[in-house]
Amino acid sequence: MMNEKINKARRDKIWFVVLLGLAVIFLAPILLIFINSFKGKLYISEDLFSLPNSTTFVGLDNYIRGIETVNFWYAFGYSVLITVLSVGTIVLLTSMTAWFIVRVKNKFTSALYYLFVFSMIVPFQMVMFTLTWFANQMHLDNPLGIVFVYLGFGSGLSVFVFTGFIKSVPKEIEEAAIIDGCGPIRTFFLVVLPILKPTVITVSILNAMWIWNDYLLPYLLLGTEYKTIPIAIQYLQGSYGNTDYGALMALLVLAIIPVIVFYLSSQKHIIKSITAGAVKG
Repeated sequence: MMNEKINKARRDKIWFVVLLGLAVIFLAPILLIFINSFKGKLYISEDLFSLPNSTTFVGLDNYIRGIETVNFWYAFGYSVLITVLSVGTIVLLTSMTAWFIVRVKNKFTSALYYLFVFSMIVPFQMVMFTLTWFANQMHLDNPLGIVFVYLGFGSGLSVFVFTGFIKSVPKEIEEAAIIDGCGPIRTFFLVVLPILKPTVITVSILNAMWIWNDYLLPYLLLGTEYKTIPIAIQYLQGSYGNTDYGALMALLVLAIIPVIVFYLSSQKHIIKSITAGAVKG
């Protein structure tokens, strides 16, 4: 018994060291960006891994210069608008679709489900030129129109995740609501949607991180008229490879902060969603 406890303690220590090493590997790039955002742009390329000192430290100069150069808050506003509307639309419509697929079991809903799953394996590069042309014809090349494009690309994974969770929700709860006089719409919003809260947050995190950091789709549809943060940051790179690395690092920090705050405030719900959705396959 004593030997088993000793071996278990050793295994726990080994796993702790391994996980700590992985955490350092994943966090190192973010820490490196943060450190260099306070260094002069000339010193960043010379010594990337050194800490700021009395010679290299420039305070908030990089942040001020970067914000003024690319009109950062203008781009920040468009990124927030597009991300919030897209995530809200995806969560609302795909949760309703998944509920319909699970509760109305027939050939149509089965085919619909597999179409959503199939859409997950279609790479964006395969359809981006056709999609760009079609979006321009439908006048979707604006901050509101791109929401529907994100809905199309985010529906596959979202429906898949919601479907797995809804299968674990007892149908008797919905039947009790119907007996009490609730119709399908009220049953969904008053009974089903509150139960889906952990999955709603999980789907929101996954889609928010993707949409917030997406560069290619906004660039193809919105161009330079409505610049999101990834597009705006690109303008810090001048001709002949002349890049303002100080301002670039500073704006990357500002772009990362909202996603980190949102993720840290919601991460506990991810585990709840995974464990609940795994009850029934």
